[in-house]
Amino acid sequence: MAGGQGRVLELAVLGSLHETPLHGYELRKRLNALLGMFRAFSYGSLYPCLRSLLERGLITEEQPAPTTIVGGRSKIVYKLTAEGKERLQEMLTQAGPSAWEDESFGVHFAFFRHTEAEVRLRILEGRRSRLEERLDAVRTALARTAERLDSYTLELQRHGLESVEREVRWLNELIATERRASQEPERDTRSTDE
Repeated sequence: MAGGQGRVLELAVLGSLHETPLHGYELRKRLNALLGMFRAFSYGSLYPCLRSLLERGLITEEQPAPTTIVGGRSKIVYKLTAEGKERLQEMLTQAGPSAWEDESFGVHFAFFRHTEAEVRLRILEGRRSRLEERLDAVRTALARTAERLDSYTLELQRHGLESVEREVRWLNELIATERRASQEPERDTRSTDE
């Protein structure tokens, strides 16, 4: 799939199908519930993505048995293939700038439970760095233009600044938690009865 948005949708679909096989409507509902605060996926973008994933052998589709068809329409169920699982793991190991930009960070974060700790940490640190750069730019611009702004525009600027500061604090907490977890000794999960 070409483009950043296509890769984000591909990751979201593969990650969702990794959880369980789904038909298109269920998949769209799951994507919107899981990632709705970050983006809403339409059928106009979802079905071309599914078609591309099918053509590339990353997912398969199953027609339900005729006895399970409800309401006269069959619902195709999409499942992840072994190649799809490999592609998902490949995508989850990518920790470069595309993983921490606004359009893709939320999707990567939603599937952190399937991501290696080292990669999670790099993504979180990259996101924090990007937001700190944004904070510096907004503070500089605000300092230069504050006296020329009306009170509503100034409040909007302050609100944006506070939102980014809040996300940086949240990221700092997540990074500290990840670092503490990586320093804990590995627990032996074997039975003591052996």
